[in-house]
Amino acid sequence: MTRLTWHCSCDAFGTARPRRCANARSTRNVHCSSFRSRSPPSHGATPSDSTSRTLDGNKFGGNLQHLLSLSTSCALAAAMGLHSFASPPAQAITTEQLLFLEAWRAVDRAYVDKTFNNQSWFKLREQYLKNEPMHDRNETYTAISKSIKTLNDPFTRLLEPSRYSALKRGNQGSVIGVGLEVGFGEGTDSQLVVVTPAPGGPAEKAGLKSGDIIVSIDGKPTNGLSLYDAGDMLQGAEGSQVTLDVASDSKSNVVKLTRERIALKPVSFQMCGPVSDMVGPADASAKLAYVRVATFNKQTTENAKAAFRQLKADGASRYVLDVRNNGGGLFPAGVELARMLIESGDIVLIADSQGVMDSYEATGTAIDSKAPVAVLVNKGTASASEVTTIRLTSRRSIMPRTVLLRHYLQSSLQD
Repeated sequence: MTRLTWHCSCDAFGTARPRRCANARSTRNVHCSSFRSRSPPSHGATPSDSTSRTLDGNKFGGNLQHLLSLSTSCALAAAMGLHSFASPPAQAITTEQLLFLEAWRAVDRAYVDKTFNNQSWFKLREQYLKNEPMHDRNETYTAISKSIKTLNDPFTRLLEPSRYSALKRGNQGSVIGVGLEVGFGEGTDSQLVVVTPAPGGPAEKAGLKSGDIIVSIDGKPTNGLSLYDAGDMLQGAEGSQVTLDVASDSKSNVVKLTRERIALKPVSFQMCGPVSDMVGPADASAKLAYVRVATFNKQTTENAKAAFRQLKADGASRYVLDVRNNGGGLFPAGVELARMLIESGDIVLIADSQGVMDSYEATGTAIDSKAPVAVLVNKGTASASEVTTIRLTSRRSIMPRTVLLRHYLQSSLQD
């Protein structure tokens, strides 16, 4: 099965249930090979709409005799050898082209920017069907990926079956790789840096540490790579090897690592002393809690609930929530994290180009909805973690001490 992902992946919605579905619509495609449209479809039409026209007996009732007469005339003309009256046969659509059309239609239907990055999405479809080779599945995947890249949107991409399976395995709580959590540095050069190595993993055993710069992976420079691409290159078959060029303490080292199964720890936390009035009124007796959410997988919700309950029981009166380099994961887990700190109101509204479709609300079960919260983000914060961040920072209307920080914690908090 081939999947496409958007800003919030529909495959990642899991079992979360929306409160309502307004303006819902259904699409029905009716095919008729005898009557083909001679004009381009209206914008947003499906491939079926652009190549066929529905026959309605009520609409054509008055012309039924004419149609029968025309059919008879065509049959007689064919019998008499008048081939000039016969229409040329339509070119058959292959299975691979149908797959491309399915991907095209998915983007056409759901993509919010209806200018499609200032290009004719319909014209692109016709050009690709005419000019791009689609003789096998790999060529079709290449054509789909190439068409999606014209949108210039890093969060719209094709997930081939192998990558989709790897994504699902990662959401289960374990992954086969080298045990590295990576992200972008704070500068403008988009360097890929080690956020933290997994305890006991291949990377930690090889001496990699937080702050190391990964210059290349298997000889390919990491400059310009997305976190998705870097993750794909670091993961692989269990027992396989990957070579990293690592810059550490102004020295360059080439490290060869063997991939193994790594258990992911999505949530970590600790109690800290008060360090700044940015996350609450100055109070020497107040306790500050730090919660790091590295990803949203199936374990995140329960682990985060346990963390906030423990910290509240220990007397935490303000929180720092760290979602830097959290590229997302399961969308429902992001919603559930927001529900732990918000008592009422909407968490997120999901809209497409037609307007609001789904709404996810707070459920009145917040663990701590009154404590001030500071949220740490960077350019590696994406998808479900963006949803959580935006909703938490919007608490200003009822919690004016919620703030958004884009820089690293001070050393006193990291200790």
